Amino acid sequence: MPEQQLERAERPRQAIEPILEVRDLVKHYPLTRGIVIKKHVGAVKAVDGVSFDLSKGETLGIVGESGCGKSTVARMLVNLEQPTAGSIKYKGEDITKLSGRALRTVRRNIQMVFQDPYTSLNPRMTVGDIIGEAYEIHPEVAPKGERRRKVQDLLDVVGLNPEYINRYPHQFSGGQRQRIGIARGLALQPEIIVADEPVSALDVSVQAQVVNLMDKLQSEFQLSYIFIAHDLSIVRHISDRVGVMYLGRIVEIGTDEEIYDHPTHPYTQALLSAVPVPDPLAREHRERIILTGDVPSPANPPSGCRFRTRCWKAQERCALEVPLLAVPAAFRDVGTPAAHDSACHFAEEKQVVPVAAGPDGTP
Repeated sequence: MPEQQLERAERPRQAIEPILEVRDLVKHYPLTRGIVIKKHVGAVKAVDGVSFDLSKGETLGIVGESGCGKSTVARMLVNLEQPTAGSIKYKGEDITKLSGRALRTVRRNIQMVFQDPYTSLNPRMTVGDIIGEAYEIHPEVAPKGERRRKVQDLLDVVGLNPEYINRYPHQFSGGQRQRIGIARGLALQPEIIVADEPVSALDVSVQAQVVNLMDKLQSEFQLSYIFIAHDLSIVRHISDRVGVMYLGRIVEIGTDEEIYDHPTHPYTQALLSAVPVPDPLAREHRERIILTGDVPSPANPPSGCRFRTRCWKAQERCALEVPLLAVPAAFRDVGTPAAHDSACHFAEEKQVVPVAAGPDGTP
């Protein structure tokens, strides 16, 4: 199969103890008014109660609209942002309470691949210095005499010529730069990689190459991924489980088969209905969900269910009660896996579609 096509390495799914446990994670940015005397007038609720687990060797995909809080979650996981509340436990230890040497040890095991391969690499540093910088901070990983060889080995692992070690970022294409970013993330031999939209800035064919590379590296090094993306097709390809975020919260989470084949939350159903379908017959019979209205402000989210202002199922209860992330009541008696949770009072297997699509796939 050509490299530009997506290839999925089959990995057995095991029910093992989570390596990462996130509970009730919150990040609020304060809003102030005044120049001399600043008065607190509110907060932007970027993340407002996110919980999930990640197991060894597993990939958790996180999807959602821009501004839903995906990248903020990613930055908190690698301690680039301090959470307002909640816990992030790595192997049972809450890393939000660590500092100094203990935090540095954890940071070595949780690394990040950034979205933009053009701005995430220092243009004044060579590739060797960019990747090898990690060894300056963690010299125990690679003694000075071994660092050049280790950097060249990493370049070879990610599909680049080891002789490129003295080149600068501007001498590489976007896809090659992202491979350098992946090599930098692998330098300290981490257990978890947080990938914040790592392919969104790349051409489609290059996206497939990078995703195939990440899949291969996961099998080779037993990595666990948090994979954030907008492209639902890529998320389905690489993920074992998928979490759907809306306005700072996870509204549905489950295995990739359950989320894509049996979505229960209206927002998930709307997202999946917008995915392009190459088969003309399937496109002709597919029903398209068109959401009305704008995404509410995270500084003033709706009461109750945050999606209710755009939801065709919304009733009075939705404004009064916050729906819990749990197995939908309609599925509890039919053997639905407990891992498939939905935060909707009226979750159901069949979509209730407000707008039908025409033969060409448009509303």
